[in-house]
Amino acid sequence: MALDFNRDSAPSDGKAEPMIVVDHVDMVFNIANEQLNSLKEYFIKAMKRELFFREFKALQDISVTVNRGDVYGIVGTNGSGKSTLLKIVAGVLEPTRGTCTINGSIAPLIELGAGFDPELTARENVYLNGSLLGYSRQFVDEHFDSIIDFAEIRDFVDMPLKNYSSGMTARIAFAIATATVPDILVVDEALSVGDFLFQEKCERRINELVNDHGTTLLFVSHSIDQVERVCQKALWIEKGVMRMNGDVKEVCEAYRGLQQ
Repeated sequence: MALDFNRDSAPSDGKAEPMIVVDHVDMVFNIANEQLNSLKEYFIKAMKRELFFREFKALQDISVTVNRGDVYGIVGTNGSGKSTLLKIVAGVLEPTRGTCTINGSIAPLIELGAGFDPELTARENVYLNGSLLGYSRQFVDEHFDSIIDFAEIRDFVDMPLKNYSSGMTARIAFAIATATVPDILVVDEALSVGDFLFQEKCERRINELVNDHGTTLLFVSHSIDQVERVCQKALWIEKGVMRMNGDVKEVCEAYRGLQQ
C-alpha cells in the first residue's frame, strides 16, 4: 500500500515557520572500559579511582531546521545516531553541546510501550501512559473508547498487560500517543511492530495527522523505500556525522550508494 504523505509545507503567506531547530548538537556518552557485574564492584573501583571511562561521540555537530508541515526522514546505518537525535528532539536526552529548540506540542513514538506497568490492566495503563504524555484525566476519559477501539482490544481491556503480546501492547501505545493532534510527531520504527494490517492502519493515522491537521513529521525507518515514499526531505547521519541533508530522493539515492 502506497500512502501519499507529501504536501506543500509552506504556509499560505509563504513564510516557513521552524518547528525544530537543532543547532550544532553533540552527544557524548561515557562508557566504562571494563564490564562490571554488580554495583558493589562499581563502587569499590570508583572509591579506589580504578574506574576508567572512554568517550563515545554518538552525534557530532548536527544542525538541521525542520519547518512547519515538513515531512522529514532520517536515514543511516545501525548505530549512526538516528534514535539518539530523535531522543534529543523529544526531550529524553539533553545534548552535550549545542541546542535543540522545539516550537509546539510534540508526540514521540520512540519506544512504544515505555512506561507501561505489566501488572496493571490495559484500562489502567491507558490512564497511566496518558498521564506520562501530559494528558489530563478528563482528556483520557473523553478519548478512552476511541483509544481502545483503535487498538482493537475491547475484549481484553481489563486483562493484565503481562498477558498481552508485544504487538497488542504496541497497538495500545500507538493509539494513546496519537489520540491528540500534535504539532510535531516523532516516529522511530513504530511502524515495524504488529501485523501488516495494523501497520497500514498506523500509516493511515499518520497520514491523517500530516495531511489533514498540519502535523510536522520526523520519521526514522530502516526501510529506505518507506522513507522515500513518506518523506519530502531527508537527513543522512553516518557514525554520528551528518553526511547529507536535502531532497529525500537525492539523499536516499546517495545512501543507497553506500549500501552497494
